[in-house]
Amino acid sequence: MRRWFVILSACFGVCVCAPNAHAVRTLREIARISGQNEYEIQGLGLVIGLPGTGDSGKDLVMARPLAEVLRKQGNEIPSFDDLRNTRSVALVMVTATVPRTGARIGDQLNVTVSTIHSAQSLEGGVLIPAALTSVVRTNEAYAIATGKITIEDLNTPTVGVIANAADMIADVDTTPSIAGSFELILDGPYRGWGVAADVAAEINQQYLLTAARVAEPLAFAKDPNTVRVVVPEPERGNPAFFVGEIMRTDITGALRQLPAQVLCNTRSGIILVTGDVRVSPAVITHQDLTITTTVPAIEPTAANPVRRNQRWVGLETDAREPQSAKLEDLLNAFEQLDVPPKEQIQILQMLHKAGKLHAKLVIDEN
Repeated sequence: MRRWFVILSACFGVCVCAPNAHAVRTLREIARISGQNEYEIQGLGLVIGLPGTGDSGKDLVMARPLAEVLRKQGNEIPSFDDLRNTRSVALVMVTATVPRTGARIGDQLNVTVSTIHSAQSLEGGVLIPAALTSVVRTNEAYAIATGKITIEDLNTPTVGVIANAADMIADVDTTPSIAGSFELILDGPYRGWGVAADVAAEINQQYLLTAARVAEPLAFAKDPNTVRVVVPEPERGNPAFFVGEIMRTDITGALRQLPAQVLCNTRSGIILVTGDVRVSPAVITHQDLTITTTVPAIEPTAANPVRRNQRWVGLETDAREPQSAKLEDLLNAFEQLDVPPKEQIQILQMLHKAGKLHAKLVIDEN
């Protein structure tokens, strides 16, 4: 079996920043308006088309909703005995998360589908339309979800996802009313007096020095988690544009207060790096891949170039710190090798466990 290798040594230089390593630039990426939270909607549903891995038709907890669906489709079921032998249907919980910025009618959300009874696997199944309601207001549907299920983790076939499966049929507004002022809540990894103070300073520098409409600072750090922003008098009648400007504030300088850390979201596959993260020399092998490079022929008269197959990609160590390489270079090597983001996160976990990743590693599965 072919395998690919990533060797951290002084071989080939890799200097381009990896696309999966997300560089934070604006305030909206690390903060939310106080009161603006994610909102979960959920509902019960039925998955059909399973190859004998669904719930037993003997269980009334599944047979009753299946019979109800069939009745609504004009198929009367004389008794539950008619469903006893079915194993192609599963009763599931369907959940979706409305982002903290809210959602409008027509928006589409990803959903997670999980078995709640005896089904062994959802692989190959299709979710029939299911209404999603609020945890608090169970009598009001906000979205309808349907679609073919994808199993992300083969070790857990009882949980699947469907991309863009929930169509919003009602608005969910998560933004609170803003009048004279509002508070910005920094996300967990970015909290601290230094960052909060620098974020406030960036807001003041960008808007106080360039706008003649105000003469006092707009923002100040209330605590390590919170930055309070005053809405200028001329903007209070319609503060939406002002708030949008604030959320677009460039906070690159403020993040210099942060320690070296790697933030990974296993669901989205995003890897975010702050500070100067280093990786000690190591050899990584994973899956199978061959890198093919084309080298021009040495002789000008040669008709064909020379093709070389490589099973590894090298990283150039820092001249000042010859025993380490930048994490961005490693992520770029992963990109060259076409390693999926979720597998990159698994490798980072192994490096961290081995003491080779010199940074705080934060794994967020939400």
